Amino acid sequence: MITISLQDFCNHTQSAGAITEADVRRLMRNVLPDGIATRDEADMLIALERAVPQIDPAFGDFLIRAVVDFAVWGERPTGRIERDTAAWLAGSLAGRAGPTPVGARIAVEIVREAHASAENLTVFALEANRWARQPTENRRPAFALAA
Repeated sequence: MITISLQDFCNHTQSAGAITEADVRRLMRNVLPDGIATRDEADMLIALERAVPQIDPAFGDFLIRAVVDFAVWGERPTGRIERDTAAWLAGSLAGRAGPTPVGARIAVEIVREAHASAENLTVFALEANRWARQPTENRRPAFALAA
């Protein structure tokens, strides 16, 4: 479930076309003071990072920390990324056109942080890292998702 305050934050930054450092401070202090609580919230913020053209680097740093914390320590079993969680993450991070550089970093950091990760997420993280480093014009439209 998405809270009204998170929806308002996303609507505001989307219409402004930018996420500023002040927006990130407001997000951390007022909107999500305890971090991401649901997959829907994670999906919303991951999509926001993809949709807003101007993003302060602080938002990417926040998003990486928040999604890693939620996926590794908020989902069950704690500290492990199971196959269904890996499939959800891969789908959300890849979107329709492959992962953004922030999305690739999220995948890699989750694999690093978790005590154990499903093989499909490890493969996805490796592919995402390679994908994000390619020049945009060399990227192929098809991207293998973790299944």
